[in-house]
Amino acid sequence: MAFTLGPRAQTAGYRLASFDQIGSTNSEAMERARTGERGPMWFVTTEQTAGRGRRQRAWIAPRGNLAASVLETLQVAPATAATLGFAAGLALAAALRAVAGSASTSFALKWPNDVMADGAKLSGILLEAEAAPGGGLAVVVGMGTNVVAAPEGTPVPATSLRALGFETTAEKLFAALSDSWAECRGIWDQGNGFGEIRRRWLACAAGIGQPVAVQTGNATVSGIFETIDDTGCMIVGTSSGERVPVSAGDVHFGQAASLRAG
Repeated sequence: MAFTLGPRAQTAGYRLASFDQIGSTNSEAMERARTGERGPMWFVTTEQTAGRGRRQRAWIAPRGNLAASVLETLQVAPATAATLGFAAGLALAAALRAVAGSASTSFALKWPNDVMADGAKLSGILLEAEAAPGGGLAVVVGMGTNVVAAPEGTPVPATSLRALGFETTAEKLFAALSDSWAECRGIWDQGNGFGEIRRRWLACAAGIGQPVAVQTGNATVSGIFETIDDTGCMIVGTSSGERVPVSAGDVHFGQAASLRAG
Protein backbone atom coordinates (compact mmCIF):
# COMPACT_ATOMS: atom_id res chain seq x y z
CA MET A 1 0.00 0.00 0.00
CA ALA A 2 1.39 3.38 -0.98
CA PHE A 3 1.38 6.57 1.06
CA THR A 4 -1.12 9.17 -0.13
CA LEU A 5 -2.20 12.56 1.14
CA GLY A 6 -5.71 12.97 2.44
CA PRO A 7 -8.13 15.15 0.43
CA ARG A 8 -7.89 18.11 2.80
CA ALA A 9 -4.09 18.07 2.64
CA GLN A 10 -4.17 17.90 -1.15
CA THR A 11 -6.53 20.87 -1.34
CA ALA A 12 -4.26 22.82 1.02
CA GLY A 13 -1.34 22.36 -1.40
CA TYR A 14 0.80 19.86 0.50
CA ARG A 15 3.20 17.64 -1.44
CA LEU A 16 4.57 14.24 -0.49
CA ALA A 17 7.89 12.40 -0.63
CA SER A 18 7.72 8.80 0.60
CA PHE A 19 10.56 6.37 1.21
CA ASP A 20 10.74 2.61 1.57
CA GLN A 21 13.46 3.18 4.18
CA ILE A 22 15.32 6.26 5.37
CA GLY A 23 17.65 7.31 8.17
CA SER A 24 15.53 10.20 9.44
CA THR A 25 12.54 11.96 7.90
CA ASN A 26 13.36 15.08 9.94
CA SER A 27 16.92 15.15 8.63
CA GLU A 28 15.71 14.67 5.04
CA ALA A 29 13.17 17.47 5.39
CA MET A 30 15.70 19.91 6.85
CA GLU A 31 18.31 19.03 4.23
CA ARG A 32 15.74 19.79 1.53
CA ALA A 33 15.00 23.11 3.24
CA ARG A 34 18.71 23.99 3.19
CA THR A 35 18.74 23.49 -0.58
CA GLY A 36 15.73 25.73 -1.17
CA GLU A 37 12.64 23.58 -0.59
CA ARG A 38 10.05 25.69 1.23
CA GLY A 39 7.15 23.27 1.49
CA PRO A 40 4.57 22.65 2.63
CA MET A 41 5.76 19.09 2.13
CA TRP A 42 5.57 15.75 3.92
CA PHE A 43 8.39 13.19 4.18
CA VAL A 44 7.21 9.74 5.29
CA THR A 45 8.39 6.17 5.71
CA THR A 46 7.45 2.93 7.44
CA GLU A 47 11.07 2.19 8.35
CA GLN A 48 13.38 4.76 9.92
CA THR A 49 16.87 3.66 10.90
CA ALA A 50 18.47 6.77 12.42
CA GLY A 51 15.62 8.80 13.82
CA ARG A 52 15.93 10.87 16.97
CA GLY A 53 13.69 12.34 19.60
CA ARG A 54 14.23 15.15 22.07
CA ARG A 55 17.77 15.60 23.41
CA GLN A 56 19.10 13.44 20.55
CA ARG A 57 17.57 10.26 21.95
CA ALA A 58 17.19 7.50 19.38
CA TRP A 59 13.77 7.08 17.80
CA ILE A 60 13.90 3.99 15.63
CA ALA A 61 10.87 3.09 13.56
CA PRO A 62 10.93 -0.60 12.55
CA ARG A 63 9.11 -1.52 9.36
CA GLY A 64 5.41 -0.97 9.75
CA ASN A 65 5.57 1.98 12.14
CA LEU A 66 4.99 5.54 10.93
CA ALA A 67 7.71 8.19 10.76
CA ALA A 68 6.41 11.40 9.20
CA SER A 69 7.86 14.92 9.04
CA VAL A 70 6.25 18.02 7.61
CA LEU A 71 8.24 21.00 6.34
CA GLU A 72 6.72 24.48 6.58
CA THR A 73 8.42 27.83 5.91
CA LEU A 74 7.01 30.41 8.31
CA GLN A 75 7.33 34.15 8.83
CA VAL A 76 7.33 33.97 12.61
CA ALA A 77 9.80 34.13 15.50
CA PRO A 78 11.28 30.83 16.73
CA ALA A 79 9.38 31.11 20.03
CA THR A 80 6.11 31.33 18.13
CA ALA A 81 7.07 28.44 15.86
CA ALA A 82 7.67 26.30 18.94
CA THR A 83 3.95 26.42 19.77
CA LEU A 84 3.28 24.53 16.54
CA GLY A 85 4.22 21.39 18.47
CA PHE A 86 0.92 21.61 20.35
CA ALA A 87 -0.97 21.71 17.04
CA ALA A 88 0.96 18.58 16.07
CA GLY A 89 -0.19 16.81 19.23
CA LEU A 90 -3.80 17.65 18.45
CA ALA A 91 -3.39 16.50 14.85
CA LEU A 92 -1.88 13.17 15.92
CA ALA A 93 -4.62 12.55 18.49
CA ALA A 94 -7.29 13.29 15.89
CA ALA A 95 -5.67 10.93 13.36
CA LEU A 96 -5.41 8.18 15.98
CA ARG A 97 -9.08 8.58 16.86
CA ALA A 98 -9.93 8.38 13.17
CA VAL A 99 -8.22 5.01 12.71
CA ALA A 100 -9.41 3.68 16.08
CA GLY A 101 -13.05 4.40 15.30
CA SER A 102 -15.43 4.12 18.24
CA ALA A 103 -13.01 2.12 20.43
CA SER A 104 -12.86 3.06 24.10
CA THR A 105 -9.10 3.75 24.22
CA SER A 106 -8.43 7.40 25.05
CA PHE A 107 -5.47 9.23 23.58
CA ALA A 108 -3.99 11.82 25.92
CA LEU A 109 -1.43 14.54 25.24
CA LYS A 110 1.57 14.58 27.58
CA TRP A 111 3.43 17.87 27.80
CA PRO A 112 5.39 18.78 25.85
CA ASN A 113 5.46 16.33 22.95
CA ASP A 114 3.99 12.85 23.47
CA VAL A 115 0.71 11.10 22.76
CA MET A 116 -0.19 8.51 25.38
CA ALA A 117 -2.61 5.58 25.31
CA ASP A 118 -3.57 3.69 28.47
CA GLY A 119 -0.67 5.37 30.28
CA ALA A 120 2.00 4.34 27.76
CA LYS A 121 3.74 6.35 25.04
CA LEU A 122 2.29 5.78 21.59
CA SER A 123 3.59 8.75 19.59
CA GLY A 124 6.33 11.35 19.87
CA ILE A 125 6.88 14.76 18.30
CA LEU A 126 10.14 16.53 17.46
CA LEU A 127 10.16 20.11 16.18
CA GLU A 128 13.28 21.63 14.63
CA ALA A 129 13.79 25.02 13.01
CA GLU A 130 16.48 27.11 11.34
CA ALA A 131 16.68 30.13 9.09
CA ALA A 132 15.55 29.36 5.54
CA PRO A 133 17.89 30.33 2.66
CA GLY A 134 15.24 32.49 0.99
CA GLY A 135 14.07 34.16 4.18
CA GLY A 136 11.72 33.07 6.92
CA LEU A 137 12.03 30.11 9.24
CA ALA A 138 12.20 26.52 8.00
CA VAL A 139 10.25 24.45 10.53
CA VAL A 140 10.20 20.66 10.47
CA VAL A 141 7.70 18.85 12.68
CA GLY A 142 8.46 15.16 13.03
CA MET A 143 5.73 12.81 14.23
CA GLY A 144 6.41 9.14 14.95
CA THR A 145 3.81 6.56 15.93
CA ASN A 146 4.23 2.96 17.04
CA VAL A 147 1.79 1.25 14.69
CA VAL A 148 2.92 -2.39 14.79
CA ALA A 149 5.66 -2.46 17.46
CA ALA A 150 6.91 -0.49 20.45
CA PRO A 151 10.43 -0.31 21.88
CA GLU A 152 11.18 -2.08 25.14
CA GLY A 153 13.21 -0.87 28.11
CA THR A 154 12.36 2.80 27.58
CA PRO A 155 12.25 5.31 30.48
CA VAL A 156 8.49 5.67 29.90
CA PRO A 157 6.59 2.46 28.99
CA ALA A 158 5.68 2.40 25.29
CA THR A 159 2.85 0.75 23.41
CA SER A 160 1.68 0.31 19.81
CA LEU A 161 -1.64 0.42 18.02
CA ARG A 162 -1.36 -3.31 17.44
CA ALA A 163 -0.79 -3.97 21.15
CA LEU A 164 -3.88 -1.88 21.87
CA GLY A 165 -5.91 -4.08 19.54
CA PHE A 166 -6.04 -1.81 16.48
CA GLU A 167 -5.08 -3.47 13.21
CA THR A 168 -4.32 -0.58 10.90
CA THR A 169 -1.41 0.51 8.71
CA ALA A 170 1.05 3.38 8.69
CA GLU A 171 -0.38 4.43 5.34
CA LYS A 172 -3.94 4.72 6.67
CA LEU A 173 -2.77 6.61 9.73
CA PHE A 174 -0.73 9.00 7.60
CA ALA A 175 -3.64 9.85 5.30
CA ALA A 176 -5.69 10.77 8.38
CA LEU A 177 -2.75 12.68 9.88
CA SER A 178 -2.12 14.74 6.75
CA ASP A 179 -5.73 15.95 6.87
CA SER A 180 -5.83 16.61 10.62
CA TRP A 181 -2.51 18.48 10.34
CA ALA A 182 -3.91 20.71 7.60
CA GLU A 183 -6.85 21.52 9.88
CA CYS A 184 -4.80 22.16 13.03
CA ARG A 185 -2.14 24.10 11.12
CA GLY A 186 -4.92 26.31 9.77
CA ILE A 187 -6.29 26.95 13.26
CA TRP A 188 -2.79 27.74 14.55
CA ASP A 189 -2.48 30.37 11.79
CA GLN A 190 1.09 31.66 12.21
CA GLY A 191 0.59 31.53 15.96
CA ASN A 192 -2.44 33.84 15.91
CA GLY A 193 -4.72 30.94 16.76
CA PHE A 194 -2.63 29.44 19.55
CA GLY A 195 -5.30 30.40 22.07
CA GLU A 196 -7.72 27.95 20.44
CA ILE A 197 -5.00 25.31 20.03
CA ARG A 198 -4.18 25.71 23.73
CA ARG A 199 -7.82 25.32 24.72
CA ARG A 200 -8.18 22.12 22.69
CA TRP A 201 -4.84 20.77 23.88
CA LEU A 202 -5.74 21.26 27.54
CA ALA A 203 -9.00 19.36 26.97
CA CYS A 204 -6.91 16.33 25.94
CA ALA A 205 -4.00 16.81 28.33
CA ALA A 206 -2.66 14.12 30.64
CA GLY A 207 -1.98 15.00 34.25
CA ILE A 208 -3.84 18.28 34.69
CA GLY A 209 -4.35 18.78 38.43
CA GLN A 210 -2.00 15.94 39.32
CA PRO A 211 1.37 15.89 41.11
CA VAL A 212 4.20 16.39 38.65
CA ALA A 213 7.99 16.49 38.75
CA VAL A 214 9.84 18.06 35.83
CA GLN A 215 13.55 17.40 35.55
CA THR A 216 15.32 20.31 33.89
CA GLY A 217 19.03 19.64 33.72
CA ASN A 218 20.25 19.09 37.27
CA ALA A 219 17.17 20.67 38.87
CA THR A 220 13.68 19.28 39.50
CA VAL A 221 10.51 21.38 39.72
CA SER A 222 7.78 19.61 41.71
CA GLY A 223 4.18 20.47 42.45
CA ILE A 224 0.81 20.34 40.70
CA PHE A 225 0.43 20.60 36.92
CA GLU A 226 -1.98 23.52 36.69
CA THR A 227 -2.08 24.48 33.00
CA ILE A 228 0.04 25.68 30.09
CA ASP A 229 0.44 29.40 29.48
CA ASP A 230 0.09 31.37 26.26
CA THR A 231 3.65 30.48 25.24
CA GLY A 232 3.23 26.73 25.85
CA CYS A 233 5.15 26.62 29.15
CA MET A 234 3.92 24.17 31.78
CA ILE A 235 2.75 25.99 34.91
CA VAL A 236 3.60 24.08 38.09
CA GLY A 237 2.02 25.16 41.36
CA THR A 238 4.53 24.45 44.14
CA SER A 239 3.94 23.76 47.82
CA SER A 240 5.26 27.24 48.62
CA GLY A 241 2.50 28.85 46.57
CA GLU A 242 4.62 29.76 43.55
CA ARG A 243 3.43 29.22 39.99
CA VAL A 244 6.58 28.20 38.15
CA PRO A 245 6.72 28.24 34.32
CA VAL A 246 8.72 25.38 32.81
CA SER A 247 9.75 25.59 29.15
CA ALA A 248 11.35 22.14 28.76
CA GLY A 249 12.15 19.01 30.71
CA ASP A 250 11.35 15.37 31.41
CA VAL A 251 7.91 15.03 32.98
CA HIS A 252 6.88 12.46 35.58
CA PHE A 253 3.36 12.12 37.02
CA GLY A 254 1.88 10.26 39.96
CA GLN A 255 4.16 7.94 41.93
CA ALA A 256 7.01 8.65 39.53
CA ALA A 257 6.63 12.35 40.38
CA SER A 258 6.88 11.56 44.09
CA LEU A 259 10.05 9.53 43.53
CA ARG A 260 11.61 12.31 41.47
CA ALA A 261 10.63 14.92 44.03
CA GLY A 262 12.18 12.81 46.80
